[in-house]
Amino acid sequence: MCRRSFGLGIFAPFLLCAVVVSSIAAPPFARESGERLAQKIDEINKNAAADPVRSKTTPVSELEVNSYLAFNGKNKIPRGLANPEIRMVGDGQLAGRVHVDIDEFKQSRSSGGMMDPFSYISGQVPVTARGVLRTKDGTGQFQLASAEIHGVPLPKRIVQELVTFFSRTTENPNGFKIDAPFKLPAKIREIAVNQGQALVVQ
Repeated sequence: MCRRSFGLGIFAPFLLCAVVVSSIAAPPFARESGERLAQKIDEINKNAAADPVRSKTTPVSELEVNSYLAFNGKNKIPRGLANPEIRMVGDGQLAGRVHVDIDEFKQSRSSGGMMDPFSYISGQVPVTARGVLRTKDGTGQFQLASAEIHGVPLPKRIVQELVTFFSRTTENPNGFKIDAPFKLPAKIREIAVNQGQALVVQ
């Protein structure tokens, strides 16, 4: 599996959380941290290609993920999304923020009238969300807890619209379904999200 496909695959739940951070100041992102994660991704891919795959646990820090998204993975982020940030809260909990180009999103849908929250919003706006990532035996599932735009709560169906639009690919034209189980890439068996760090287990 190439770095691109692994990167998008492993960060799907993290980017989902970003589409769908707290006020605690995060350390500045650094290219070195992004490169460190890129090297870890290569090592995980190499291990996945081995026969048999050896048992391996790779720690991934919150800083490494955010630095990778800011530098190494910048061109892999779907068009219309910018500046994603992830917080690893612990016990599987994730918090995220991303700037969403609402104008591009609205071009693909019909207005819901006065009750449509997007009727009153334009340009790039920050969307925040919280949720829980649970993984086991090579399968993951994300449970959305809450999402907001400019401090206004977003219903799950609206969040799903955003996620569907920005996660569509040629291979998956229907996009990512928020609460649907998904297969973890690179023969990863589990991702344990702790405070400030995730453990990737093969």
